[in-house]
Amino acid sequence: MHALLAALVSTLLLTFTAAQSQGLSREQAVQSLSDADAQTRRDAASRLGDVGLMADVTLLVKALRDPDEDTRDQAEQALWRIWARSGDPEVDRLYQTGIEQMNAGDLQRSIVTFTRIIELKPDFAEGWNKRATLYFLGGELRKSLADCDEVMKRNPYHFGALSGYALIYIRLEYYDRALEYSRRALEVNPNMDGVRRNIDLLERLLEQRRGRMI
Repeated sequence: MHALLAALVSTLLLTFTAAQSQGLSREQAVQSLSDADAQTRRDAASRLGDVGLMADVTLLVKALRDPDEDTRDQAEQALWRIWARSGDPEVDRLYQTGIEQMNAGDLQRSIVTFTRIIELKPDFAEGWNKRATLYFLGGELRKSLADCDEVMKRNPYHFGALSGYALIYIRLEYYDRALEYSRRALEVNPNMDGVRRNIDLLERLLEQRRGRMI
């Protein structure tokens, strides 16, 4: 009975906390991101995913190193959600269409959609990033590299594009460059386990190559 009551109270507290976080203004969420309480920081990061702006990216990147794992996860999700907002309703509608086309595996139509997004709002970094991904999936590696360059001009914290460079250079067998960009991606977001594993593999591969050259 006591265990059931404790579980009920815990659930009610979580529900109350979540409801409170949904009412945070952007300014309150930014301030709460540095709170001493881990749950408050988690809720603040989550809220910034809803209301945050590109101006908040630096703080969320810092939160990727928060001692609390859930806060780090919420910060990463918030960054992706902020990056996916262009600030233009028509572009945002096209963006959702492009994502649906990507998920359906329709690469050519989604490339057309993201090209249109780039034409309408060339300063929207995520339009370039999605087209870079599509070019990579279609094997057009040089075009993918060029679009990654455009992403980084507009969003130097884009760890997705940095890890994308690494994947492209692995395909091109430029393993030293792949290692460089993998390390840069991990410097921005140290929570990418797949990138960390790639770094280990690339370091071993390059060491073996150097050994064969001696």
